[in-house]
Amino acid sequence: MGYIRAEEILPIEIIEMIQQYVDGESIYIPRKPSNRQAWGSGTQIRQELWQRDRQIYEDYQAGSRTEELARRYFLSEKSIQRILRNFKKSSE
Repeated sequence: MGYIRAEEILPIEIIEMIQQYVDGESIYIPRKPSNRQAWGSGTQIRQELWQRDRQIYEDYQAGSRTEELARRYFLSEKSIQRILRNFKKSSE
């Protein structure tokens, strides 16, 4: 996240009003709720993780143990168990 100097985008009246509350400090101004994007919407990561999780589930059904899957996919056993539980729920 980059910073933009307030003087470059805000009128002096607004800067002076903000200075009454915060003088010389950095502040974060959140996005409007209507402008927020869902996690992973800007990349393919959701699809990649779904494919990885599906492969984990298929490997488990083929006989791989959770300990082995955790090592193979560099995840904790708890994460593997969560993935398996989620896939079992969705297939019911």
